Amino acid sequence: MKKDKLTTASGRPYAYHEDSLTAGPRGPVLLQDYILHEKMAHFNRERIPERVVHAKGSGAYGTFTVTHDITQYTKAKLFNEIGKQTPVFLRFSTVGGEKGSADTERDPRGFALKFYTEDGNWDLVGNNTPVFFIKDAKKFSDFIHTQKREPRTNLKSATMVWDFWSLNPESLHQVMILMTDRGTPYGYRHMNGYGSHTFSMINKENERFFVKFHFKTAQGIKNFTGKEADQMRAEDMDFAQRDLYENIEKGNFPKWNLKIQVMTEQEVKNAVVNPFDVTKVWPHKDYPLIDVGVLELNKNPENYFQDVEQAAFSPAHIVDGIGFSPDKMLQGRILSYSDAQRYRLGANYEQIPVNRCPFMAINNYQRDGLMRIDGNGGSKPNYYPNSFDNIEADQNYAEPAFEIESTIADHFDRNAEGENDHFSQPGNLYRLLSQQDKENTISNIINSMNAIDGEKREEIILRQLCHWFRADTELGMHIAKGLNIDISKHFNM
Repeated sequence: MKKDKLTTASGRPYAYHEDSLTAGPRGPVLLQDYILHEKMAHFNRERIPERVVHAKGSGAYGTFTVTHDITQYTKAKLFNEIGKQTPVFLRFSTVGGEKGSADTERDPRGFALKFYTEDGNWDLVGNNTPVFFIKDAKKFSDFIHTQKREPRTNLKSATMVWDFWSLNPESLHQVMILMTDRGTPYGYRHMNGYGSHTFSMINKENERFFVKFHFKTAQGIKNFTGKEADQMRAEDMDFAQRDLYENIEKGNFPKWNLKIQVMTEQEVKNAVVNPFDVTKVWPHKDYPLIDVGVLELNKNPENYFQDVEQAAFSPAHIVDGIGFSPDKMLQGRILSYSDAQRYRLGANYEQIPVNRCPFMAINNYQRDGLMRIDGNGGSKPNYYPNSFDNIEADQNYAEPAFEIESTIADHFDRNAEGENDHFSQPGNLYRLLSQQDKENTISNIINSMNAIDGEKREEIILRQLCHWFRADTELGMHIAKGLNIDISKHFNM
């Protein structure tokens, strides 16, 4: 078989890959050894900036197949026919850890899905939980800072984590989920995925419906206990990556069933809970799950860096028939995610193969920038309107207008009507747990809060205990006892 030639990045064949060009066998290296320069210069640049969040992840390709008709809610083409298949790429991740952290840390898990549709890419960028810690993107950087390293010591700090949570009772619902064994899932195959935010769907009559996306694992929910997660962290820091990769290689393709909840615009007006508050769930008894289709992962990437590390997701990437909502966190992410990708991968990150839609010709007036690889528009005009090309804005893709509640721009009370109750849903969740799950959750909370230290320890603990008591008195009593807090001194019990 004919062998390929060894070449430089520009295609020049060369012979000496291991030996530098020197002035004689023992002489100094010559400046003209370009092969040496190219190898070392590229090596120095092999690491792109790490993701600020979701740094460590795993990914795979697959397909989404429509099994049920939801065209009454959306005109999105990927849903327009039962049996229709759409290629996808899914990236799982931990949230707060660095790229070298363990897969079994107590942490939410990212669930970022890219649909390659005939109308462009649709990115559904969610987590393995249906809610989030905060409801306004203005607080996102503050929250993430608490999950990273403390500026003075460069160590993770339970004190700043619980200080933030105790000062933000809206976090309690997500914290409750995190402190159950759902905070340490058994890899990625045995957990659900959620769009988390409220999105909208638009049908052919231009009617808008608000929706929640749920991906239910067909493998069944399976979690580590806190003790098991700690043990696996010592045995295999890459457990989730290994589990996903090896199962796909064996042909044991993981699947998830996509379901949606739907709320009409009129139901939104009458809802007791703010439907756009990402710290709350929609009750299933009022808004039952509707079957949509099946997601299957069936192909591992050929190269991890090329596809998983360079995969770039943004909630801004929607397609015709799917839209946004007034969810404040979602509105903030529309801006920040694309901005983060441009910083990490460059202005032309969507030209990277894993991010490029294979079914759409890209026609716009964006030009130049780092790593432009698509011909840069050739000789076509780079301005609009113009008299030379045939590009037009297709009004068939116009969306119906949102009905805005107010014309006043102001910094409103963050807890609008229907948002002040941060305790009922986490309390209900606790009461739904089995006795064993309750015990595990209490143990996880106590172990985590026991790590709070410093002069503010008691203040932070008591403030957070107030939240636990308001969610469920029994829960608060168990946590107080585990933390050796004499509640008679601090609470009117």
